[in-house]
Amino acid sequence: MTSPRELSELETETLLRESLDHLATRAPDGDEVRNALARAVQARPRRRRSRLALAGATAAVIAIVAGIPLVARGAFDADPAATPASSPTTDRPLLQYAPGWLPDGFTEQYRAAGPGITPQVRRWAAGPAEVVLSAYSTDDPEWSQTKLRIAALRDQVIVRGRVGMVTGDSGTAATLTWMADDYHVLTAKIAGVPEARRVAERIADSVRGGGAVLVRGEARLGPLPAGLREQSTVVQGNTPAAGTTELTATGPAGTALRVGVGPGSPGLGGGTAVPVRGTDGRYVPPRQGDDALVAVRLPSGRWLTVTGRQSRETLTAVADAVVLDPAPDYRWLGS
Repeated sequence: MTSPRELSELETETLLRESLDHLATRAPDGDEVRNALARAVQARPRRRRSRLALAGATAAVIAIVAGIPLVARGAFDADPAATPASSPTTDRPLLQYAPGWLPDGFTEQYRAAGPGITPQVRRWAAGPAEVVLSAYSTDDPEWSQTKLRIAALRDQVIVRGRVGMVTGDSGTAATLTWMADDYHVLTAKIAGVPEARRVAERIADSVRGGGAVLVRGEARLGPLPAGLREQSTVVQGNTPAAGTTELTATGPAGTALRVGVGPGSPGLGGGTAVPVRGTDGRYVPPRQGDDALVAVRLPSGRWLTVTGRQSRETLTAVADAVVLDPAPDYRWLGS
């Protein structure tokens, strides 16, 4: 009897094709499989990956025993060039992905990130047109089923060997979504650009991971009141002189507190004097749906503001505890 290793390449291909055809005739309906997968994932989310990994390992063993070389990388296998060097979650506001190509004339004007599963966002603009690259954690329930959603679509695209999907394609706007690795979902959102789908695909193909960039403006949070935790850091502006930093902390029931530093003076009408950071500041109570505000002009001439539904004493304490960077790096804004 001829062993598998003695089969010719043509005979091996014929056997494989006949086996696959036989399996295809016995396969259940694709919609039923997708529905079953979705139900299984929802019922046992933490066992899904281990079972998939076991299935992949079993397939690899069968292929090796049969003498079949493993030359093709699966559509959902990790792309080493797009896999960040850091862990899936981080306690620092890091950006882990960057495009290697953008259309001419676009300048970066926005960066946002935060601890844990906070989305990582970068935005470039050219007049009214914009490109937004975002990264989301698969630990976020909203994005945990993205791989299944992509697999269920007929209209798919390939991004560096991995399956993705395009939504909202209107000619001048489109969003391309794909899995960068097992922990991150990436989206490239294009608006106001001709042939937006083609542009989105080219940008996605150029995205690389591993070079973490710290989102750092001119302030960071000090100690926070009990129940609040740091949520995000946003740095934005179309020029270095217009650069602003916004820090957000969240608490129970969606309560939020925001700290901002920038060149613009906030509206202080109707406010009262309050000592802040060793000088005279202003407190504006909540009104007409707006949160309360504490603001103070810094020695640099820029303004520090703290807004939220908290008391005047709490907002003032947060403002006093903010750590300022005397030489913030806004040079990348508008470049």
